[in-house]
Amino acid sequence: MTTAPDPASGTRSSDPAPGARPAAPASGAAPVDPVPGATSPDRASGTAASDPSSGPAAPDPTSRTAAPDPSSGSAAPIRVLLADDQRLVRSAFAMLVSSARDMDVVGQAGTGREAVELARTARADLVVMDIRMPDLDGIEATRRIAADEDLAGVKVLVLTTYDTDEHIVEALRAGASGFLVKDTRPAELLDAIRTVAAGESLLSPGPTARLIARVLRLPDAPPPGAPAPAALAALSERERQVLALVARGLNNAEAAQTLGLSPLTAKTHVSRIMGKLGARDRAQLVIVAYESGLVTPSRS
Repeated sequence: MTTAPDPASGTRSSDPAPGARPAAPASGAAPVDPVPGATSPDRASGTAASDPSSGPAAPDPTSRTAAPDPSSGSAAPIRVLLADDQRLVRSAFAMLVSSARDMDVVGQAGTGREAVELARTARADLVVMDIRMPDLDGIEATRRIAADEDLAGVKVLVLTTYDTDEHIVEALRAGASGFLVKDTRPAELLDAIRTVAAGESLLSPGPTARLIARVLRLPDAPPPGAPAPAALAALSERERQVLALVARGLNNAEAAQTLGLSPLTAKTHVSRIMGKLGARDRAQLVIVAYESGLVTPSRS
């Protein structure tokens, strides 16, 4: 008595076509594939005989489109605009950024005014902005980019020579999403671009705390213990706790762990805080937290 072939074994060349009699056993000849144009199955390819109950035969694997590979650069690259008044510095940064498979340099600006214009015309995703530039400095250029509704999605990463430069605070107030010192390692600059382009802020807790402490000691700085602004007064106690942790440089997961919350709840709190304070990103939350006295440099 003839037994039906086991489809999971892959040892037979094909199943019989619908309505056909099973191949005679021990015929000494290989069974004929009933599918017109079909070839002998290839065990490596997993090709099996057509089964009407399973629908149409699978297409040739070589005709399929492979799933995108993040490392292959198939995703849209980050469009980077470089703004620095020193041509040599711009060229060095351009070579570095162009070496990354997920980034494109779409323009170079030697002044702040050029940076604003190129941000519009080159459709940049992110501007690497030097603070000190002629014609229009990086702070004012950042402010104009942040205020332009057509450039709402453009992020600004500020570069400075020293991490104690008080102008960085003004740049963060103006809408910059973070800052780096110019002597940072190349890999750190590329990681910073990816971080800011993804919508996160780049704030190193130590330099940020020292920087803001320096600014708060300036003559026109708000005195310690100054009344909280009306917007900050609208925050709940839990939102104030989250804001204080953000100001100290904690991310959502770290803040959640500190307060015994889920990461999603912490993220929701941060989004609500930004909405209530009208903050563009986490960098501006840090400024508000320090200037309002919610967080003081001596405790950070």
